[in-house]
Amino acid sequence: MEMNRDKLEVQRLREAVQELSILNDIATAISGVWELDQVVDLIVHKCVKNLNVQQGVIMLLDDESSDKPFQTMIRKMDKSESKVPYHFGVQLSGWMLQNKKALLVNDFQSDTRFKIIGKMDFSIKSLLSVPLYVQGNMIGCLNLFNKRTSNGFTQSDQRILSIIAAQSAQVIESTRLYKKEQELRSIEEDLLVAHEIQNQLLPKEHPKIDGYDIAGFSEPAKEVGGDYYDFISIDEDNLAFCLGDISGKGIPASLLMANLQATLRGQAFSTLSCSECLMRSNKFLFHSTDIQKFATLFYAVLNTKTNKLTYSIAGHTPPMYLSDNGKINKLDVGGTVLGFLEHSNYEEEIISMRPGDILVIYSDGITEAVNPEEEDFDEWRLEEVIKKYSNKTSQEIIDKIIKEVKNFTSNDFQQDDMTLLVVKRNQLKS
Repeated sequence: MEMNRDKLEVQRLREAVQELSILNDIATAISGVWELDQVVDLIVHKCVKNLNVQQGVIMLLDDESSDKPFQTMIRKMDKSESKVPYHFGVQLSGWMLQNKKALLVNDFQSDTRFKIIGKMDFSIKSLLSVPLYVQGNMIGCLNLFNKRTSNGFTQSDQRILSIIAAQSAQVIESTRLYKKEQELRSIEEDLLVAHEIQNQLLPKEHPKIDGYDIAGFSEPAKEVGGDYYDFISIDEDNLAFCLGDISGKGIPASLLMANLQATLRGQAFSTLSCSECLMRSNKFLFHSTDIQKFATLFYAVLNTKTNKLTYSIAGHTPPMYLSDNGKINKLDVGGTVLGFLEHSNYEEEIISMRPGDILVIYSDGITEAVNPEEEDFDEWRLEEVIKKYSNKTSQEIIDKIIKEVKNFTSNDFQQDDMTLLVVKRNQLKS
């Protein structure tokens, strides 16, 4: 009797030493590894080797996919063995997600929990699956298939695999978070570069023209935006200027913005006609951008010798024109957005800028700025600000508008890019 107890104790000690050896082997292998695929690969490889099975796989929960909640990360098997069928993998992951506990099956053919067509030809004979938990949340499961010994998986196997899963889960989660952090950091670096490039595309200084006061401003809602403005000195008497709003936000919008700027600059020097410039630019953008991308634009040419302003709008919010008589009109002659239809015609209008007249061009990020009560800043508030500060310089008018908008929104999160361009003809000196 004493002899049997000694043998059992020796056996338990051997099993304990073996378990510690396996755990130490796995811990040593994955220590210092920060690539998710490598960590998972090492865990599965060590489990297949030390627990003497034909195949192993780790499936991790994918928070970003509701259709396929589990993603199979790594599969290890003998080359002679066939893969686990997809439909069975779905059933197994579904069972683990629902029950959240270890699963041990040594006679798969007679198990009623899984419905597999052609079970007799199915390569899986036994399986052992344990959940991966991090702070009480299940992040996946660790699965082993086909124990090579005749008696199949044991409770000892389940115990040691559960210990492995408990130790590995945190490592996997940390590695996964590290990977996301690296991806986010890479995106932030790309956005920083894009932001710097976009800033380089905006005018470095405002035009200095006798009799006129001109200023511009742009503040993106994100690191990079889809709004822009530009000044193009065509010749000594003609200054072209524009303000555009690209569909969408972020890097895609900034790329289209750069494309539009280059296109407009090329066309501006080939014709003084605003309608012709927009028609050509529209056709070029239609053929060089995705059909889902488009741009709204206000484009004008100011003849500083005759004080005639020619303009055309491509689907943009009509600018506000404050005459010297104190009345605000909206400039709304033009056509549809750029890049949406291959063939679009644009009308143009010519107006005379008199001393004291002010042209305010803006993007919808100004009038559609929302306060905590979900009210828009709206056009009438913008009109009031323009009239109130009409005696100020163009830059001061811009500063006042931005200040009023931010006060209105209580400096809440900026939802859209805000861009302004103000052209003012100075009063004649008496």
